[in-house]
Amino acid sequence: MSGEFNLIEKYFVNRQKQRKDVILAAGDDCALVKVPENLSVAISTDTLVAGTHFLSDADPAWVAHKALASNISDLAAMGATPSWVSLALTMPEPDEAWLAPFCNAFFELADYYGIQLIGGDTTKGPLSITLTVQGLVDADKALRRDGAQVG
Repeated sequence: MSGEFNLIEKYFVNRQKQRKDVILAAGDDCALVKVPENLSVAISTDTLVAGTHFLSDADPAWVAHKALASNISDLAAMGATPSWVSLALTMPEPDEAWLAPFCNAFFELADYYGIQLIGGDTTKGPLSITLTVQGLVDADKALRRDGAQVG
């Protein structure tokens, strides 16, 4: 993506207060987080593709909300508390008129749930959004599918 680092700096870096469990967020090859003792990390990844999961002309704020909310629901299904998110954004061309409302809605919902963006990627191609959310859960209390019972 042309000017990738400029777009990342403008729209994604320093948009949120850093969580105490984040050692290193966006800007390096990997993020580093601290996991409290006796907790496990629950991880879920979903991709949304324009024309398949949302209309190409959909409101970018709605797209951001749908992308993050569907991932948060995966954490909730396991009984995990949302903590961190990585975002891979693919766009045909840099589009600041699309990015501004997308990021505003994304960070509003992330802040509401206490989720910090800790990294990701931007690239050129057909519009798609891939999120990987991570949350914390007591491993003994995780709501797993194999624990489901009738009633």
